[in-house]
Amino acid sequence: MSQTVETLAALVDGTVRGDQLRIIDDAAAIETASPSAVTFVLDENHVSRLKDCRAGAVVVDAKIAKLISESVHCSLIVVADTQQAFQKILPLFRKVRGRPARGVSPHAHISSTAQLGPNCYVAPGVCVGDDAVIGANCDLYPGVVIGDGCQVGENTILHANSVVYHDVVIGNNVIIHSGAVIGADGFGYRFTAGKFEKIPQLGTVHIHDDVEIGACTTVDRGAIGPTVIGQGTKLDNLVMVAHNCEIGRHNVFASQVGVAGSSTTGDYVRLGGQVGIRDHVHLDSGCSVGAKAGVHKDIPAGETWLGIPATHESEQKRLLISMKRIPDMRDAVRTLEKQIASLSAELEQLKGTPSKIENPNPRRAAG
Repeated sequence: MSQTVETLAALVDGTVRGDQLRIIDDAAAIETASPSAVTFVLDENHVSRLKDCRAGAVVVDAKIAKLISESVHCSLIVVADTQQAFQKILPLFRKVRGRPARGVSPHAHISSTAQLGPNCYVAPGVCVGDDAVIGANCDLYPGVVIGDGCQVGENTILHANSVVYHDVVIGNNVIIHSGAVIGADGFGYRFTAGKFEKIPQLGTVHIHDDVEIGACTTVDRGAIGPTVIGQGTKLDNLVMVAHNCEIGRHNVFASQVGVAGSSTTGDYVRLGGQVGIRDHVHLDSGCSVGAKAGVHKDIPAGETWLGIPATHESEQKRLLISMKRIPDMRDAVRTLEKQIASLSAELEQLKGTPSKIENPNPRRAAG
């Protein structure tokens, strides 16, 4: 559906700099935007990319707009919040599919002792176990399995083939994506009589309100008490949270993060991709860990740690600078080795040369 730049600006309470009547019929990234598309710039570092951009309109905030030349060919839509505005514009040019029609498929298996709240969607192939309780307005897509004794809050969405083991508690407004497994046994064994003996995992998992769990992510059940995912926390695809962990509120873990057993976090902790956390470590509130870091000890509140093993960012920067100097240091050492070898050879030669100094007092020497 085509829109003028003026219409888009009105939708997002923005102002226009440039041609207000330009027709826009698509939304795209900076690199692929056509002359009839709208795009956006969030960061000052990306302003230079507009030089080769063909977009008809660009959504920016006032600070970014000041950095863009008046001679730029595109129209600017200047707003208070760039990302929020673009998210409001984007559905005009993309098909947005609503939630599925309410109802329970006859091809779903719902235990006679389970309780299903009103206004739910239950797809074919869903299996809900004994004594499970599902809140109102939930979506259970094909292949979802909810084990015996589970409790699922209201407005929660479980996408296709996600599996929730028995006695797990899930809050309201939770989203669990396809292939995620919640409540599998923790990795607990003891070595006895020459073999590994399984330690029973008799705890559970508590997922609080407003959590989102990515595709193929796993959250193991505790051995005794619950593994906890705090309110508002977002776990990316392919994240592993081991047994007995307690993850705080509003944490964000990127893909392939692995958190070993009994580790804990405060609130607003951020972990980059492929971060590994050893067992029994605590990450205090507001700390951040850079991608691929290996954390082996507690991190204080508000600090940023990097590297393997992870240390404070200032220490890692010092190490990085030192590593960059290694080639020059190696050349300097080789030069010094050659000089030492040359000086040693000269010293040995001097040791083997008879002294040319005559004895000034031969009689004293003879006496």
